[in-house]
Amino acid sequence: MAAQITAPTAQTASTASVDLGPASALSCRECGERFELGPIFACDQCFGPLEVAYDLPLGDPDALRKQIEAGPANVWRYAPLLPVPADVADKPNLNPGWTKLVKADNLARELGVTGGLYIKDDSGNPTHSFKDRVVAQALEAARAFGFTTLSCSSTGNLAGAVGAAAARAGFRSCVFIPHDLEQGKVVMAAVYGGELVGIEGTYDDVNRFCSELIGDPLGEGWGFVNVNLRPYYAEGSKTLAYEICEQLGWRLPDQLVVPIASGSQLTKIDKGLQELIKLGLVEDRPYKIFGAQAEGCSPVSTAFKAGHDVVRPQKPDTIAKSLAIGNPADGPYVLDIARRTGGAVEDVDDEQIVDAIKLLAQTEGIFAETAGGVTVGVTKKLIEAGVLDPSLTTVVLNTGDGLKTLDAVAPTTGPTATIRPSLDAFRDAGLATH
Repeated sequence: MAAQITAPTAQTASTASVDLGPASALSCRECGERFELGPIFACDQCFGPLEVAYDLPLGDPDALRKQIEAGPANVWRYAPLLPVPADVADKPNLNPGWTKLVKADNLARELGVTGGLYIKDDSGNPTHSFKDRVVAQALEAARAFGFTTLSCSSTGNLAGAVGAAAARAGFRSCVFIPHDLEQGKVVMAAVYGGELVGIEGTYDDVNRFCSELIGDPLGEGWGFVNVNLRPYYAEGSKTLAYEICEQLGWRLPDQLVVPIASGSQLTKIDKGLQELIKLGLVEDRPYKIFGAQAEGCSPVSTAFKAGHDVVRPQKPDTIAKSLAIGNPADGPYVLDIARRTGGAVEDVDDEQIVDAIKLLAQTEGIFAETAGGVTVGVTKKLIEAGVLDPSLTTVVLNTGDGLKTLDAVAPTTGPTATIRPSLDAFRDAGLATH
């Protein structure tokens, strides 16, 4: 790893001749002000966050449905609905997405779910987390704006996704993480050969540092996927909504349980569902979205339970480090969506997270990282509290692979017994079956 970070001699970002497919502008989520497509993320009128606005292919939903179904088995099947050029599938990228939607009948029996329980298992992505989806979108924006260095602030999974995507696309990468991340995520972020920089502090400290770097000459020509490219990056989470509905036979689920870090994933899943309804690709009917947090970093859950509209920052203290964002940017929008859809935001403690990881592994053979333990644990808690209806079709997100967070389960998981290599020893251990 390089000891000093230097600005690349890359072309400065430009908005000239930008081709981002159906994306037409950036729109402020607060005041509605519109801006030309570019590497900006905040409104200069009210400082609200910007998101991508589209010229969606309204018209014949059957024709659009057939076009999507004929596309590649990755996120690019939805290119007509994403901020990417039409020829995106021909460019060097990791082609994430189209991960399994697992019908979790064994887990359903354990939890008392009768209406159909599904796990959307995004551990099957190239770097084993959903972050590959969002980075894929940011990468295309980086190409369009002339960046050649990809960067990010990360709680772990994003660092690996950026490193891998940059290596595949021929970009330089330099990513920033809290200094105390799980070792598996550190190794996975470093192995792709980019620069990996640990920052002494929490994720929120890392994020503030990256925001300062953008405004400094050192950061000239850098595309920070979750800062100056954030509007495009965030759109990748919509593909989760698209895939879930297509895999259910072009049908909305009744209930979704989504982990909350920054909150962007949950808000963009809702945006994706609304787009599918607008396009006529699914029947318009009610659905509920439930947010899931770890008790040791639960600012959105705390605000929801208190009936507040403002999310007060917290200092993270949880094993679910991928969700440990104490000041979530999309927190207020998560509250709005949970309340609008009739959902809720709940949290579970570290012991419940570990129990849920084991429950999912032992019932469905899916080894989830701690964020998946949070969603399964919250699902169980909401069912027991009578908040989540077990008679309805429910989709629970697992956003990463348990091999990345071995430390969470290692203290309570190991060999059933250690014996001498003899039948008598095996028999004496009481493990023989008849």
